Amino acid sequence: MKHLLLIVALVSALAMCGWGGASAAAQAAAPTPSQPAASPSSTRGTSGNDQENDQENAHKAHSVLEEGIKALGGQAYLDIHDVQEQGRTYTFYHGRPTSNGIFYWRFVELPDKERIELTPQRDVAYVYTADKGYEITYKGAREVEKKDLDDYLRHRRLSLDAMLRVWMNDPTVALFFDGNALAGNVEAQKVTLINSKDEAVSLFFDADTHLPIKKSHTWRDPIDKQRNIEEETYDNYRPVQGIMTPYGFTRYFNGDMQTERFVNSVSFNKGLDEAMFNPNSGYNPNKPTGKHQK
Repeated sequence: MKHLLLIVALVSALAMCGWGGASAAAQAAAPTPSQPAASPSSTRGTSGNDQENDQENAHKAHSVLEEGIKALGGQAYLDIHDVQEQGRTYTFYHGRPTSNGIFYWRFVELPDKERIELTPQRDVAYVYTADKGYEITYKGAREVEKKDLDDYLRHRRLSLDAMLRVWMNDPTVALFFDGNALAGNVEAQKVTLINSKDEAVSLFFDADTHLPIKKSHTWRDPIDKQRNIEEETYDNYRPVQGIMTPYGFTRYFNGDMQTERFVNSVSFNKGLDEAMFNPNSGYNPNKPTGKHQK
């Protein structure tokens, strides 16, 4: 049971922690606006000067987001279709590591497919397609627990890539430039995005490189109603195929380190075997078909 809980924690730590997108429906529903969204209050009972200031602030926020995309690789970043990643990940409890880490292999096909393989034998896998999730072992495939799936879908919906690919171009999302801030001990520029459901996500961009270095959001647990704060940091950026890629990732939950991930290798747009995203296909990562590019 302890081993199973560790695997579940590692999968939760890996899921949508770097490259991922929003659903196809969300992308289709988010046409590029002619102007970035301003504060919702800017159109209700505010003076002309207030509206002008709100619009100017929204434009500044949009400009910071655009600079972030440019720093990541511009069109090369936006043209990412699939990702292959391999590395090692660690989980923590009250700031202390729960294991010596575990090797993982991760495959993402935008906007809503992901496969995570664990153990050196790659004989435990988790597959997510659209709003479904499956655990695959030698016993076959079974649906993941609802709570774990809800956590995964929340991470995907509020991922960094969703912010930069979908939210910033959605006219119903309000953009706020919050000025200069500190992300750890790094000077940054902070932008907050708020959607029509009052979900707020703050992004921090390095003041010098313009690369995203931190993401923060809060959410209320539907069971205990407690307010939780989740933060992610991105570091050790390296260029891969014209895309600046973070090789270091850390997630915090209510101020405590929850997981840390170190990437060993990553590649983009090499093509993936669709069978790997079918939980009942019998796909074997140790005997890939010709369609599976390494």
